[in-house]
Amino acid sequence: MSFTIILPFLACLLTILFFTTTHAATFDITNRCPYTVWAAASPGGGRRLDSGQSWQINVAPGTTQARIWGRTNCNFDGSGRGQCQTGDCNGQLECQGYGRAPNTLAEFALNQPNNLDFVDISLVDGFNIPMEFSPTTNVCRNLRCTAPINDQCPNELRAPGGCNNPCTVFPTNQYCCTDGPGSCGPTTFSRFFKDRCPDAYSYPQDDPTSLFTCPAGARPLGRAQLAFAGPPGKAQLECFCWTKFWAAKKAPN
Repeated sequence: MSFTIILPFLACLLTILFFTTTHAATFDITNRCPYTVWAAASPGGGRRLDSGQSWQINVAPGTTQARIWGRTNCNFDGSGRGQCQTGDCNGQLECQGYGRAPNTLAEFALNQPNNLDFVDISLVDGFNIPMEFSPTTNVCRNLRCTAPINDQCPNELRAPGGCNNPCTVFPTNQYCCTDGPGSCGPTTFSRFFKDRCPDAYSYPQDDPTSLFTCPAGARPLGRAQLAFAGPPGKAQLECFCWTKFWAAKKAPN
């Protein structure tokens, strides 16, 4: 079973192929863009990918809170120290943690209770690159976030190369839900994201419309590709690249 992540930029592609068994999941990441991108994964690290280059990471069964994202406009020295305009992870080429906002996230958890995998697209850390999860079977539904958010970003949330989530700019319970479950709800800013990307997390407690599951046993040979394409931070709706991920269905409330 597979899911497709689409980033609607110019005609180039960074792909992640996802192969999974009961023992592990393998991601093959390939840059099909004509310029360099810096893929990042937690767990997994990070890698400079010139056009046509690939990178493989293995993810253990039972892994939770995993994410893959793209970094843009990076510069690193020979020791792997430097910085990226978006998605930077403490100035390291090989990430040891999460990236710095704003960055669009593909998140997953493998082999969870009831033998389910969980997957989502999250804008809780903001937006830098569009993506789409599209099933190649009819088992589960598409997830997508391909709107030109950077172009339409509210002035208060604008950042170089991306669009911040309001929690990053205004770190209060209203936007960050720091007081626990049920302590916050949709805001004008979260609705900006949700209106453009209905499948994606727009604020931390956006679970009912944003968290999706798929039976782990339904993907004996799952496959995924993650695409980053075109000028960093700018979406072109008329051009689409595509990627694949495993199929998913909406989690029960």
